[in-house]
Amino acid sequence: MKTAVLQSHLPYTPWLDPALRRLPGIQPVPVGAWLQFDDAYGAQLAEKKRLIGTRSSDVLALDPGAEAAAQELLFRVVEELRGQAGFVVSQEAVTRPDGVVVPLEPAHPLETLSQLVQEDFCILQKQGDEHVLTGALLCFPASWTLAEKFMQPLTLIHVPVDSYDGEMAKRVQRMFDMVRVDQPLWRANALFYIDPTLYQPRSIDDARDKPGTQTPYIRSERQTILRLPKSDALVFSIHTYLVLHESLTPAQAAALIEAPIETT
Repeated sequence: MKTAVLQSHLPYTPWLDPALRRLPGIQPVPVGAWLQFDDAYGAQLAEKKRLIGTRSSDVLALDPGAEAAAQELLFRVVEELRGQAGFVVSQEAVTRPDGVVVPLEPAHPLETLSQLVQEDFCILQKQGDEHVLTGALLCFPASWTLAEKFMQPLTLIHVPVDSYDGEMAKRVQRMFDMVRVDQPLWRANALFYIDPTLYQPRSIDDARDKPGTQTPYIRSERQTILRLPKSDALVFSIHTYLVLHESLTPAQAAALIEAPIETT
């Protein structure tokens, strides 16, 4: 049986932090903290490589109109890596802290990104009144399917999220419109899983179980929204944390039982 890819701890607490608990729970990203690196780095990137090698059409999608934005995103990530300990960046390649050399291939920006950072990325471009999902590297979906959301606007992307009603949709679209190039935003959720598999697609037509908070695994997505200056595209990034319930701190575990939480 395949070994689960886990982090040793959850560095924030979505169900305890007042700024994160109430939807949409958005706050500014501190300077230099757009991307995250943790003890699951090598294992998560190895799983991404496996998924792209075996089911690339399920985890990669890029509309021709989003190719320039995807290339801009790649170079934005590379620039971010120049300031990260352990990375060596040249014009042709990035050497990761684990010694792996990743050639920079602008013709294949999403595939290249998959071997640089743990984040999954969704590219959203404004078409009419809404942002539309025009590109994605989505190796670790938490109960949704890329094929069903690709080229769909925000309102349809969030089907069947119960809390994403008409008023919430307007709030989120206003927020997307107001994201500044120099100020990315972030939020986090809490999800409860019995199965630790990182690749967990689910169709909108599939029944959804609602497990209690005492599942063996706590899965949390640190989600950020960043605006690219040249293309004006928005980038929605997802850093997936998966920890054993027993890895929570005593305070995190106690609050999980006692506090009402938003889990979407």
